[in-house]
Amino acid sequence: MAWRIGVDSGGTFTDVCLFDDVTRRLEIWKVPSTPDDPSRGIADGLVEGLAQVGAAPGELSFMGHGTTVATNALIEGRGVRTGLIVTDGFRDLLEIGRQRRPNLYDMAAEKPAELVARDLRQEVPERIRHDGSVELALDESALRSRIRDLKKSEVKAVAICFLYGFLNTEHEAAARRILAEELPDVFVSVSHEVAPEFREFERLSTTVVNAYLGPVMSRYIHRLKERLRDIGLPVPPQLTQSNGGVIGFDAAASLPVRTVLSGPSTGVVAAQAIGQMAGFGNVITFDVGGTSSDVALLTGGQCNLTGQAEVHGYPIKAPMLDIHTVGAGGGSIAHVDSGGLLKVGPRSAGAYPGPVCYGLGNSEPTVTDANIVLQTLNPVELLGGRMKVRRDMAVAAVQSLADRLGLGLMETAQGIVSVVTANMAKAIRVISVQRGYDPRDYALMAFGGAGPLHAARLARDLDIAKVIVPPTPGTLCALGLLLTDLRADFAVSRLLDLTSEGTSGVEEGFAALAVQAANWFTAESISPQRQVLIRTADLRYRGQNYELQVSVPDGPITESSFELLGQRFEAAHRQRFGFVAEGETIQLVTLRIEAAGVVDKAEFRAEPVGAPDASAAEIGRRDVWLPEAQGFVDCPVLSRDKLRSGHVVTGPAIVEQMDTTTVILPGMTATVDPYRNLILETKA
Repeated sequence: MAWRIGVDSGGTFTDVCLFDDVTRRLEIWKVPSTPDDPSRGIADGLVEGLAQVGAAPGELSFMGHGTTVATNALIEGRGVRTGLIVTDGFRDLLEIGRQRRPNLYDMAAEKPAELVARDLRQEVPERIRHDGSVELALDESALRSRIRDLKKSEVKAVAICFLYGFLNTEHEAAARRILAEELPDVFVSVSHEVAPEFREFERLSTTVVNAYLGPVMSRYIHRLKERLRDIGLPVPPQLTQSNGGVIGFDAAASLPVRTVLSGPSTGVVAAQAIGQMAGFGNVITFDVGGTSSDVALLTGGQCNLTGQAEVHGYPIKAPMLDIHTVGAGGGSIAHVDSGGLLKVGPRSAGAYPGPVCYGLGNSEPTVTDANIVLQTLNPVELLGGRMKVRRDMAVAAVQSLADRLGLGLMETAQGIVSVVTANMAKAIRVISVQRGYDPRDYALMAFGGAGPLHAARLARDLDIAKVIVPPTPGTLCALGLLLTDLRADFAVSRLLDLTSEGTSGVEEGFAALAVQAANWFTAESISPQRQVLIRTADLRYRGQNYELQVSVPDGPITESSFELLGQRFEAAHRQRFGFVAEGETIQLVTLRIEAAGVVDKAEFRAEPVGAPDASAAEIGRRDVWLPEAQGFVDCPVLSRDKLRSGHVVTGPAIVEQMDTTTVILPGMTATVDPYRNLILETKA
């Protein structure tokens, strides 16, 4: 046997997915995460998961890993003391940012904390012009003096970002060399290596975030490598990037900023594969964990890739799947705000102490507690019986909140679910309606530990006709690790008008990126037959302050290539903004190459469709409180493991499995397709 394993470490649970290349056997496992040392939970999950299938670590042919370490360190402010070296006169750019103010009329709005204190921002005389020429040579003597000041401040990381450093890397490279001489043990982040693109503030922010997270990620990866070596892992592990691909641990340690969406990105990768197998091209992914909900739009079976996003208020210029996150998960805490209204999240009970029903010391009710009270979740045990829960404690916590609101117990529990569902619906509207897409044209794919629990009601709120629940929704991000490729992204900014005079500049830019990609293929030992290159470009109308990414046709760059690029840009502009600016000059801003090393992936076979009778899967009945009936309704409880292709379940009903619970509402049917997906539909 040759087992492939994916391990996704979240804030609440660590998910394990195992796939046997020979027999096509798929198994999953979950263990509680260990926030004090995430590597311990990963090693435990790997060993326990292998034990469930009777395998040893030495039988593994691949290990992929997704993590929230970088994300959580950024959100919780647990990075290291960081210094910054910038061009003379640009010390305060990190704080000034841009003139956009997202909360213009909010007098109490809080900006995210500065990752580099002002006294740790050092200016040095040097200047590169907009065309890459040197106006003022780097003052190396002044630079050494500034570095020694940082040494006295005991910084653990230093970011280097000079004006137009991405066009001419001479000064930044010299600064890196001198910094290595003066501070050899400090983590160094250089802008032309981290984000070689124009827009100085975003490039600066990305470089600083990379430095701030660098030592944290390096320590984590070093500790995890030791644990994996100790248990006998025979293959080099891979770590997920925000773009959905995987890279080696050493590359991830040097560019941690590219892993800030490491966890949710592989869920989207898996959703793309499952949607294509099930025959759904347009899908909205709905990934609900213990802390957050992540949503993404898949049009034509693919999720868009974006070159820039904002994570917890910090602009990051790095390739990442276009995923939108809100603080709404199973562990989100319900509370009463200053106006006496019920709010849910973004604070979460996390893995420890977790929801009240876990009995580990939390007294504030969460979304999970509300579902335990309503009995949509098993009120006795979770994780297939491995985790016992206390409904009486959940009832007491929700009742305390109900007393403050002046409502009944069940009204309050349902209110918590309704509020969190509204938060989730808002997130989906951001990626669909606000971008010119109608969610009614899409199917909703629900996964994560709590996605299938809320999907049916969310679909009704958004008027979505079909919901897809994959066979292992609670561990889909771990499964995605077995469905993705090795991947790296390379970019260079070239401000050129989309006219015939610009073709040679674009051709040269892509040629330089192709050389970088070739070097990466060599470093990763990827054979030529497994190499894939995809070219894209960021375009805008001249004078605009935002770009749209479009695909670049294969072959040499010619006038006809530019004509096709212009057509694709205008189509994208009309889709996003509802119009095109006739006669306006289109400008190329950034050229991109995505390099992929295709790897062998887990494959799934369709089952023959059987009879619709699903009575053999029924394992009991349970009273479930439903707002449609304003009371408890006797519902059948079915085991997901016993459902087979062709089975049909009529709602109201509950489907339980080790990693999640699916709620089928009154007026809905759920059909098992040949790939064991549950397809929920509203009856005509």
